[in-house]
Amino acid sequence: MKNRHSFSGSMGFVLAAAGSAVGLGNIWRFPYLTAKDGGGLFLVIYLILALTFGFTMLVTEVSIGRKTRQSPLTAYRKLNPKFGWIGVFACIVPFMIMPYYCSIGGWVMKYALTFMTGNGAAAAEDGFFTGFITSQYEPIILAVIFTLVNGIIIYRGVNKGIERISKILMPVLFVMIIGIAGFSLTLKQNGVTGLDGLKVLLIPNVSGMSLRDILMVVMDAMGQLFYSISVAMGIMIAYGSYLKDENNLVFSVNQIEIFDTLVAFLAAVMIIPAVIVFMGPEGMTSGPGLMFIALPKVFRQMGTMGTVVGIVFFLMVLMAALTSSISIEEAVVSSFMDHFHMDRKKATLIETAIAVVIAIVVCLGYNVFYFEVTLPNGGVAQILDIMDYVSNNILMPIVAIGTCILIGWVVGPDTVVDEATKNGEHFNRRKLYNVMIRFVSPVMLVILFAKALGLF
Repeated sequence: MKNRHSFSGSMGFVLAAAGSAVGLGNIWRFPYLTAKDGGGLFLVIYLILALTFGFTMLVTEVSIGRKTRQSPLTAYRKLNPKFGWIGVFACIVPFMIMPYYCSIGGWVMKYALTFMTGNGAAAAEDGFFTGFITSQYEPIILAVIFTLVNGIIIYRGVNKGIERISKILMPVLFVMIIGIAGFSLTLKQNGVTGLDGLKVLLIPNVSGMSLRDILMVVMDAMGQLFYSISVAMGIMIAYGSYLKDENNLVFSVNQIEIFDTLVAFLAAVMIIPAVIVFMGPEGMTSGPGLMFIALPKVFRQMGTMGTVVGIVFFLMVLMAALTSSISIEEAVVSSFMDHFHMDRKKATLIETAIAVVIAIVVCLGYNVFYFEVTLPNGGVAQILDIMDYVSNNILMPIVAIGTCILIGWVVGPDTVVDEATKNGEHFNRRKLYNVMIRFVSPVMLVILFAKALGLF
C-alpha cells in the first residue's frame, strides 16, 4: 500500500515493539518464575530460548508484516490463501485481550492514584484489592478511562500516536525501573539484605531438582518468553508492516529482544530483593497477587520512602501497561483498516467502543456477573480468566504453530530470510533459523499447548 504509514526510523519501530513486549508479564510473572525455578538456572535457560526460539518467532512475524505490508488479518492470506485462517485467529487474539487488559490497566491506575494521594498504607491492608475489584462502579470508570486513552493514541496514527508516545514512555520507564531496582538492592531488615535477594535471582539452584523438574523450568521459561515478546497476537505483523524497507530488520529484532529481556531482568532485581527482605521467600507470588497485594505490603514496611517507591512503581507499571495495550489495539485497528477498507479514525472508534463495552462486562464479572469455573489447567476462573485462558493458552499457540507450518513447510524459510536480508544484511543465524522454524519451534509449541490444556 503506497499510502501506508510507517515508523520514521528503526528506533521508532524498536521502541514501539519493545513497548509492546514490555508489559505486565515482565513485571508480575518473570520475577516469580525466576525465584521459583532455580534463579540463575531459569535466567540461563530463558536467555538461550530468547536467542533461538524468541528470535525465530519475532523475525518471522516482523518479516511477514514488512513483506506483505498488511495487518495480521490479511497478511497470511497474501502469503498463501489457504492459510488465511491463521490471520483470523491472529486478529481474534488481540480483540479478546484488549478489553481485559484495559480492565487491569484500570487496576494499575487505581493503585497509582492511591499512592499519589498518600494512601499507600490503605492499599496494603488485607481486602483492599478484593474490595476494589468487587465494587461496581470504580473499576468500570477506570477501565473506560484507560481504554479511551488507548483510543486517542491509536486515533492519532503511527507517527503522531504510537511512535511519539513510545519514544517518551519507554526511556522514562527504563529509568524508573533502574532506579527502583537500585534502591531495592540497598534494603535491609533483620539481617536480611537486598543482596541476599539478588543471590536468589542470580545463583543457579538445582538442589533437589530431578530431570523432570528441569524440563518444567524449560517449559516455564518458554511459556514466559512466548507470552512476553508479543508474538502470535498479530502485533509484530502490524508493526512490521510499518517498518521501512531500508531498515535493518534483524538488527531491530535483536534490539527488541535485548530491551525486553533486560527489562524483565531488572523487574526481577526490583521485586525479588524487596520481597525477600520484608516477606521472605514465601512472599514471592505471581500475577495480580504479587503486584496488588504483596508489593503494597512491602512498600508499607519501607516507611515514608515506601510511598515514593510505590508512586514510581505503579506509574512505571502504568506506562508498561499502556505501551502494551496500544499495540494490542493497533493489531485490531490495522486489521479493520486492511480487511474492511476503513480509514483509521472509523476503525479506531469502532474497536474502542467494542473494547469499552466488553471491558465493562469484564469488570462486572467480579460482582454482578460473578461465577466460577475450573479450567483444563486446573485454575479457577471468572470472565477475565476465561478470556485470558482462551486467548493465551489456546489461540496463541495455534497461531504460532500455524505460522511455523506456513513458513517452514509451505512457502519456505527463505521467504523470511530473503525479506530480512533484502538490503544485503547478514543473517548469521540462518541455519539455526531454518531448523527452529521447521522442527524445534513447532514441537516446543505443541508441548506448550498440551501443557496449557492440562494434558500433563
